[in-house]
Amino acid sequence: MFIGRERELNALEKVYSKDSFGMTIIYGRRRIGKSFLITEFLKGKKAIFYTATKVGAGRNLELFARQVLEVLDPDYLDATFSSVEAVLDLITRKVSESAERLVLVIDELPYWAEKDEALLSILQKYIDTQWLDKNLMVILCGSSLSFMEKKVLSEKSPVFGRKDSQIRLEPFNYRDSALFVPNYSAEEKAICYGVTGGVAKYLSLFDPNKSLDENIKTQFFHTDGYLYDETRNLLTQEFSDVTLANNIIEQVAAGENALNVIALKIGEKESTVLYSLEKLMDVDLIEKKKCITEEKNKKKTQYVLKDHMFKFWYQFIPKAVSVIEMGQGDLYYDKIVKPQLHFFMGSVFEEMCRYYTLEQGILGSYGSFMTEVGTWWGVERLKDEDGKWYQQATDIDVVGISTIDKTAVIGECKFKKEKIDKGIYETLLGRARLINGKYAVTRFLLFSLSGFTDWFKETKPANTVLISVEDMYR
Repeated sequence: MFIGRERELNALEKVYSKDSFGMTIIYGRRRIGKSFLITEFLKGKKAIFYTATKVGAGRNLELFARQVLEVLDPDYLDATFSSVEAVLDLITRKVSESAERLVLVIDELPYWAEKDEALLSILQKYIDTQWLDKNLMVILCGSSLSFMEKKVLSEKSPVFGRKDSQIRLEPFNYRDSALFVPNYSAEEKAICYGVTGGVAKYLSLFDPNKSLDENIKTQFFHTDGYLYDETRNLLTQEFSDVTLANNIIEQVAAGENALNVIALKIGEKESTVLYSLEKLMDVDLIEKKKCITEEKNKKKTQYVLKDHMFKFWYQFIPKAVSVIEMGQGDLYYDKIVKPQLHFFMGSVFEEMCRYYTLEQGILGSYGSFMTEVGTWWGVERLKDEDGKWYQQATDIDVVGISTIDKTAVIGECKFKKEKIDKGIYETLLGRARLINGKYAVTRFLLFSLSGFTDWFKETKPANTVLISVEDMYR
């Protein structure tokens, strides 16, 4: 069943509806649903869909030619082609002879283009000299983000300026992820999003007719579960030195987010770690987070796991391998993992709340047009009971800002069984001064899994918005 991606489908249909040549470039990390999106788009359309593999330029040409012949000239499947140009000449001729629009898809383009440096230049030549007036749409797709951005989309690319649109396919947001498990409670939908990271493939593994616990056990805590070995599989596909990448992710997952500390912990040079961190960012597993309102402060940056599934896996699976391999993964989940799910969800819930804040802020729900959302962290000066000043590290979970009128909203997020009380509100109120130097704080947002104490009903504090998890799914 195809779920979501309406904007992406509409963008593809817009290019397809042209009377002449059109091209779309699609890219995104593995398992995100690129091929599934293209397959859905191609329904009812005449198409050549070739997926390149790591077999070298010659073999890719051979397989590509066979795919072209199966669609355009099946009576000559045994024909051989000496060059890419010969195959593209056949496509050009067949498109010229037919009134029907043709879609040419080259999926996993980097596998082929990395082994044949002339491929993109050849495509550029045909676009410019043969295809501009043809009833042809081309889709170039790839999972290597760095290759697609540097070799296909950049100004140095031979095909630069030839595309009609580009789609960077991202994980589903928390609300669209819930469409995969429509009968779950709001809390269960949030946890489902947390353990899958909104990645299409992982969400599709969750049977909506089974409980959340059953799905997590089946996928993560059984040796035949798809997600039991998924992190290793992905790293093996992307990295020659899997051990180094694994060690770095372990440290980031454990909360170490500074380059020098990570390097020290794993016993590697900072330059070596930095190179691998950049590769991990290229494949969308790690991101470099900046402190909002202080983006130019290079000291205020953190490396964090972008992929929630990876965070879940590294937090729970390595310690459970022996138990899982003895067939007792279900017991481990019940005894160890389930009691910690709310704690694990803390950072996931904060990310959900930031998305909600920006979405509502764009719609003007907080009195101004929000343009950015992020996190703030730093040092807070406080007084102790004796009136003496002291400093402590602190952070603000949600900071939404309007660069237009220099206003901000700040928020606190609690994915816990306890209700948010007066003390949490007052703490957030006090932290407003940390932002006030640059932006005037106009709203205080409190996000809660378990609701709020009666104090809020009785007091009704000004400029305060109370938001439940259920509200976030409405």
